[in-house]
Amino acid sequence: MPSDAAPLRGSAATMPRRTVELTGTQALSLLGRAPLGRIVFTQRALPAVRPVNHLLDRGQIVILTHQDSDLFAQARDHGERGVVVAYQADDIDPLTHLGWSAVATGYCRPVTDPDALARYQRRLRPWSDQVMDRAVRIRPHLVTGIRLVA
Repeated sequence: MPSDAAPLRGSAATMPRRTVELTGTQALSLLGRAPLGRIVFTQRALPAVRPVNHLLDRGQIVILTHQDSDLFAQARDHGERGVVVAYQADDIDPLTHLGWSAVATGYCRPVTDPDALARYQRRLRPWSDQVMDRAVRIRPHLVTGIRLVA
């Protein structure tokens, strides 16, 4: 539940929500504080979504991956420009239905600097036992978001 809202009970929890648009700066800030998000990319010409943890580094979203992942292969194979992806995170209370959602769309590129990769590996912990020996960085071009308020 958002820290600035009191829990709603009874009929207040079922009242309609108002949607408030966030600025790109607000949305990116909230996204950066979220513990997890979803990377959206194309896999065999179809949309693919993966839950991942991330960090925000100088306005760019960084996630760990592995050399054999489809996402890493696409980012690598698209050269300097990178591959278009979307990254989404949210924090919506399941009881009150209050919270926020943010989406960043931009180009995803592999992290090639060994020092940066080592720094990201120290700061991010993989969720699975698979070795995450690569990282990708998303440079957002469009960041949108909404806040759901009572």
